[in-house]
Amino acid sequence: MSRALYPLASLEQVEKSPSREDGLPPDLEEDLRAYGCKLIHHAGILLKQKQVAVATAQILFHRFWFVTSLKQFGIGDIGMGALYLASKLEECPLRMRDLINVYDLLLRRASHSNSTGDFKYTPMSYFGNTFYDLKDALVVAEMQILKRLGFDVHVVLPYGTLINYMRLLDLTGREDAVSRAWGYLNDALQTPVYVLYPVPTIVSAAILLATRHLQIPLPSTPPNCWWELFDAEWEDVWAVCGYIMRLYRERSKEDQARVAGMLTKKDVRRWLEEHGHKEGKH
Repeated sequence: MSRALYPLASLEQVEKSPSREDGLPPDLEEDLRAYGCKLIHHAGILLKQKQVAVATAQILFHRFWFVTSLKQFGIGDIGMGALYLASKLEECPLRMRDLINVYDLLLRRASHSNSTGDFKYTPMSYFGNTFYDLKDALVVAEMQILKRLGFDVHVVLPYGTLINYMRLLDLTGREDAVSRAWGYLNDALQTPVYVLYPVPTIVSAAILLATRHLQIPLPSTPPNCWWELFDAEWEDVWAVCGYIMRLYRERSKEDQARVAGMLTKKDVRRWLEEHGHKEGKH
């Protein structure tokens, strides 16, 4: 990864991610990453963790998959490790036992989504194999994130930049615009944009989506384009908008079931053995 104020993926990493090289289709890889980020988000809510730690975890989670294949590690394990590590980085550490309990609940509920009947959760025994297996997976995941990212875990979050830009555009009086743009920045954490583009570009994309949805006019005719105030390129801003809007597309029940059934590396390997190479090499 290139090193500026914070790491961004190289063009080669974007075009040939490790998972894609192993035969995973790009759309499935994108959906699995997004699902892993949703699990981090839900875990953060259940643990009442600070948003800065949850957002940092989601960015570290995405960075990891530009240097490692989904065939090697499960999204559940790496998501759990990313949240544990990010909580330390943001100085709001979690108890390992609490995190393991929450992820056990989330992973079991996700696995049950492909079954019929009501989901009933039975807490695991602290002296059983499940707890110690998850504890080992958590320790390994945190270690692997640090190792494979070269201990470069610096993250720049976009929220302060958004407030500054809204102030410059005289939009701080529009609470609906601020909250909608803030929401787009949070949704974008499910996509890889924070590993692909600098923060000013991502914030500009969130402002563009918010102002267009609310029909708030901003100067957009050359040479007076508002995004140029923030050194953002139009093509990049529009690309980030595309990543965010794809999150809201309708997904078939088959696609949802496929993602929920690929939470571990064993599930991914099984899928690749069955038809990964047929779809991944087109």
